[in-house]
Amino acid sequence: MKNNPYQNAVKQLETVAKYINLQGRTLEELKCPKRVIKADLRVKMDDGKIKTFKAFRLQHNDAVGPYKGGIRFHPNVSEDEVKALSMWMTWKCSVVGIPYGGAKGGVICDPKNMSEAELERLSRAYIQAIAKYIGPFKDVPAPDVNTTPQIMAWMVDEYEKIAGKHEPGVITGKPVEVGGSLGRTEATGLGGFYVLEQLRKVRNLPQNITIAVQGVGNVGYWFIEFAKKAGYRVVAWSNSKGGEYKGKKITNEQLLELPVDILVPAALENQITKDNAGKIKAKYIIEMANGPVTPEADEILHRRGIISIPDVLANAGGVTVSYFEWCQNNMGYYWGKDEVFSKLKVIMDKAFGEVWKIYANAKRKTKNEKLTPRMAAYILAVGRVVKAMKMRGGQR
Repeated sequence: MKNNPYQNAVKQLETVAKYINLQGRTLEELKCPKRVIKADLRVKMDDGKIKTFKAFRLQHNDAVGPYKGGIRFHPNVSEDEVKALSMWMTWKCSVVGIPYGGAKGGVICDPKNMSEAELERLSRAYIQAIAKYIGPFKDVPAPDVNTTPQIMAWMVDEYEKIAGKHEPGVITGKPVEVGGSLGRTEATGLGGFYVLEQLRKVRNLPQNITIAVQGVGNVGYWFIEFAKKAGYRVVAWSNSKGGEYKGKKITNEQLLELPVDILVPAALENQITKDNAGKIKAKYIIEMANGPVTPEADEILHRRGIISIPDVLANAGGVTVSYFEWCQNNMGYYWGKDEVFSKLKVIMDKAFGEVWKIYANAKRKTKNEKLTPRMAAYILAVGRVVKAMKMRGGQR
């Protein structure tokens, strides 16, 4: 597989291991998920035929708290992709300091060619397959690519039927009507906007800097909305069919190479590779997708002086508000949207500050020109997880 995401995730871990003297069994344990769940989901289609869908749930590490991670429905879902995403979720939760470990789920399917009834049956079949491995204090799934609050509602309903009791905290990203949090829809995009604001402050950037956003799904849409409202100039955007720049049609590949101040990849992984990293003209990248920059591209961008704010920090707003939702579910007390947004800002600003301090200090004190913002985030995140693992003890 070209640009295998799991190999990328392991390479990133091996790189940060050198900075924090991580080795031996602890390093090897972190390279692999603790549990791999696979299932063949037999689903009755609208035409009466039974179709089988391959499904996965990967649980990476739970030293800090319950596993946490989304479920994606996509034709390109693979075990290696889900393994990588589960590892990145561990780091993401750790970067922002919320008490979760990482997990991820996926089903190989094309939801664009499925009816609502078929999607509901698929969603319920998925929960039936993984029900014994999840729970409010065990593993808490959430939405991801092509999964919606409605799908989460079906999933929590199916879990509660199996459990025989109400357990709204088992899944986050639900509709507000069944225990979802206000502000969850906007959360990932808003968290990225807060990162943009902090980046502008530490780099003394003007308010009217230009931005190009690749991928206007939920995340990209809300990032653009908040950025525009604050006075930033979003000059280019794209979706899966292509994009637009100054009124002209462009491809997703062309968008990545536009002469803008900030590039925001908010689609899928492996968008910036060794093949196009040398053509990137933006001075800054805010990674709103998971794994949009390969390790090889990371090195090229860094050599060229392009600062890339990593996904594990930039798009952590979604899992942070999922954590808020989980807290609200478990205590049966719900917050207003303004309170959610203000609590999110506190966490995102703090996380950015901690990552930037490690990055800036390394450059200033040790003249370490190799340390990227991604490695700074990993030093923070992996260090916290390793400390929790060691505090728990065991043969490591």
